[in-house]
Formats: sequence, C-alpha cells, structure tokens
Amino acid sequence: MGNVSLAILAGLRRNEEPEASALFDQVLEELGLLFHPPADPRAAKWAMAYWVAGQIADGTLDPTTGTHFIWADIAYDLSYPEELEPLVHCAHNLDGWEESWGVSFEELNREAVEAAKQFVSKKSAAEAGS
Repeated sequence: MGNVSLAILAGLRRNEEPEASALFDQVLEELGLLFHPPADPRAAKWAMAYWVAGQIADGTLDPTTGTHFIWADIAYDLSYPEELEPLVHCAHNLDGWEESWGVSFEELNREAVEAAKQFVSKKSAAEAGS
C-alpha cells in the first residue's frame, strides 16, 4: 500500500510537476522518512539529533554526513551538550582523517555508528523509565 504514492510520483509527466513537491512529502511520510519537529526550538534540535543518529545507526545515513550534520547544525546550536560529545568527536575524526593515523576510515565509520546507537539507546531507556 505504502508505495502507491511512489509509483504516482515516478509516473508524473512534466506538466504535472507542480504536484511533485506535495507528493514527494507524502512519499516520505509513507516511508517513515518525514521528520516532524516539536514546536520548541531546543526540543526540535534534540529531536533532530535523535532522528539523524537513528538514521546513522540503522545504516540509512552515511556516518560522515550524519555526524558532521550533528556537529555543525545541532551541537553548535545546543552549546555542545555532553550527550552529543561522542558524535561530535566522531565527526572531527571522520572530517580530518588521514591514513597516517593508523586507523582505517571504515573503523572510524563503525565507531560513529556505535556512538549513534549508544545515543539513541539512551533516549529509548529514558523514555522507558519516564
């Protein structure tokens, strides 16, 4: 059922392009990829951090891209909270990686995925406890 909109979107003709934007959002919604932020700006940043980390953790988002986004666009705005430090650390490592470090880029990627999983699991634990 969920791929109906995707099929419609794929089949749009050029003269139907104005409809594409709304349809694209609908496809993202059906695929569970649309992000709905809370109204409070700080809560929205935290929600975005968890969402991006979840995407890194499940392999949907490249760790380099995801951790850099968390570092540059989220941690900065939240004044670098301690909870995001492991992900920011991974972003620094991935951003500045050199072969001479004696650690493979793949290993740093795995560390980033692990950090993302840890971050997401802490949220799940907090929600379960509340």
